Amino acid sequence: MNMTPGVELASLEREAVRGDGLVSVAHTQIRKLILSGELSPGDRVTVRPLVSRLGLSPTPIRTALAALERQGLLESREHRGFFVPQFSASDLMEIYELREALEVIACRRTIQSPSRLDVANGMDVLLEQQRAFVSAGDLAGYADLDVRFHQLLWIGSGNKRLVGVADNLFGQMRIGNNISTRVPGRPEASLSEHGAIVLALRAGDARGAERAVRAHIRTAAKAMSELMEKEASAIPEL
Repeated sequence: MNMTPGVELASLEREAVRGDGLVSVAHTQIRKLILSGELSPGDRVTVRPLVSRLGLSPTPIRTALAALERQGLLESREHRGFFVPQFSASDLMEIYELREALEVIACRRTIQSPSRLDVANGMDVLLEQQRAFVSAGDLAGYADLDVRFHQLLWIGSGNKRLVGVADNLFGQMRIGNNISTRVPGRPEASLSEHGAIVLALRAGDARGAERAVRAHIRTAAKAMSELMEKEASAIPEL
């Protein structure tokens, strides 16, 4: 199994919406606008500007918007159309809870897979690249590689449904510009946690890998919650 970093991400995006190729193109491009922050939480997403921007007809764009709503990356408001969600701390904690359950399953299955060492090697490559981005202060680059790091674990599970669900959850977490990466020292701590996951996978240590995954996700969730509370308390009352 060839675990070339980046190849899996591209294939996930191509397969995000099956069927009409134009729908897939629209889905991929609109999803990128949401996850990059070009479409911010609370923004209304309408068909006409996307027709001009993407050079597509309204039909595939409408279909893609409906698919993104089903995946939790847009929300529909009656008589008003689609909006980028504004997630509360409670919403994000629910997402982290589901993500933990899915990644533990992925970890168990990957440990049992013949491609376990390929997965660990691919994650090692991404981990070195993440270290370089963090050292350079490029948190956007680090966040992109963070997605790919975790996707290798999902893909290694061999469970296509898990990959799709986990990818949607990770997408929802990225709305709002990767809150946990804004916590001072959090990217550096995450690198250490990623390293523990890789070491356990390489050793075939199922319990150790599961503990490392749980610790990583719970620590990230706690950092996110504390930062959101701090930012909320800093907003002056009107």
